[in-house]
Amino acid sequence: MKSILLSAYILIFSGATLLAPPSPQQTGTQTLEGTWEGTLGVGSGKLHLVLTISTASGGAYAGQLNSKDQGAVLPMSEITVTSDAVRFTVKPVGGVYEGVLSKDGSEIRGTWIQTGVPPQPLSFQRVAQEAPSNSSAPATKNPPPQQESDREFIEPLDISIPVRPAPFKADGGWNLLYELHVRNWEDTDATITRLELVDANHKSLLSLSGQQLESMFYDTGKPNATTIGPRKFTFIFMSLAMSQRNELSPALRHRFTVKVGNPPEEVTVETLPELIDQDPVVVISPPLRGENWVAANGPSNTSFHRTSILPIDGRSCIPQRFAIDWIQINAEGNTHKGNPKDNKNYLAYGAEIHAVADGVVTEVQDGIPENIPDETARAVPMTLKTVGGNHVILDLGNGRYAVFAHMQPASVRVKMGDHVRRGQVLGLVGNSGNATEPHLHFHLCDANSVLSCEGLPYAFPSFESSGRWKADSKQATVKREMEIPVEGEIVRFPAEP
Repeated sequence: MKSILLSAYILIFSGATLLAPPSPQQTGTQTLEGTWEGTLGVGSGKLHLVLTISTASGGAYAGQLNSKDQGAVLPMSEITVTSDAVRFTVKPVGGVYEGVLSKDGSEIRGTWIQTGVPPQPLSFQRVAQEAPSNSSAPATKNPPPQQESDREFIEPLDISIPVRPAPFKADGGWNLLYELHVRNWEDTDATITRLELVDANHKSLLSLSGQQLESMFYDTGKPNATTIGPRKFTFIFMSLAMSQRNELSPALRHRFTVKVGNPPEEVTVETLPELIDQDPVVVISPPLRGENWVAANGPSNTSFHRTSILPIDGRSCIPQRFAIDWIQINAEGNTHKGNPKDNKNYLAYGAEIHAVADGVVTEVQDGIPENIPDETARAVPMTLKTVGGNHVILDLGNGRYAVFAHMQPASVRVKMGDHVRRGQVLGLVGNSGNATEPHLHFHLCDANSVLSCEGLPYAFPSFESSGRWKADSKQATVKREMEIPVEGEIVRFPAEP
């Protein structure tokens, strides 16, 4: 793994809970006041950091951390120096720094600690002109941290990104699919008229307005979907495509143009930079073999999988963000032959389902009867236990779980705790659970659950694509490598993983 993949974690914007630190105070003989420079990581992934620390009212320290390479300036808090021990937190990214101040006050050597990331060594050197003087004359104080620009004291929108955007390759290019949670804190309507995606240097990458913007809102079925009522909340489903990976900035800002107030006034709200996940997606083998498999409801900004927000266990999540319902078609584009009410007449029925990687079986459900193919008929009531029908979950390691759902009853060939190998048969395609016809529902997510988790992107080593199901015109077959199929793509998988 390249160093940039590790160091990029430093500015993950999250709500991580930190251990309670000591109250800010100055108890040592050395002062931290001044400007400090340090480098986190090595090689091409190095991050150049600048600390600006001053003395606030009451004698406590105040400061900011500037990650120059990522275009982010973040407040430091709980800054303490006790004897020679230095400690501060950077709450917006869930980070803690602990170090030791040298005797001459010119260097701090220590460790950067962040939730979910291995500790990394980090040292800071005091900028020369800020070194404390040995004379009895009072030292010149460093200027205070950078002040806010001249703007409204309170902005109308609260904007957050619940899951860090992760680039993935599909349809021959690079893509981002992620969500914005937006709350209107005003007592009047807030109408978003434009949304721009900009890089860390404020360069515009994408501008959305009108119907294109409205189509990305959660409730597109209502008039004026871009209007958020007083104290109300909505989702925006972001979709960004590019031809090359390097076209995407490592950090993104979101610039909203909003009409708010009575009478309405237009204001601009721009978020802090949000880091893009620099880790490559996991590469897995296909769960099926053969040709004419259709990625029904696959990754796109219109698939119902993508927009299915499920509040479970006290939090909303999108477990099926990258989910696919694999159905199989014949030369005429049909999924069945003969009586459509007979599961056995569907081409996908009975196909072997294969483990996509080595893993451990962490959940098994079997014995749920199959449905008669129909849009609404279900053999059993739908609950969290039955929604996936007969299914298997594999723990692939590193916080990734593979979900295989809607199998035939009595076809599951593994049990809890089994260690399975890539390519091993897990069961057969069926029509159990929340399914309208025989198919395999497959997705990766970040927890051992069918639905109480967040969906993750992935890639297959290779497959052949022959266009889109039910498209007006046929497309030439092309080979895809290190990609995930998109909604409606017709796929041929290799005979062996």
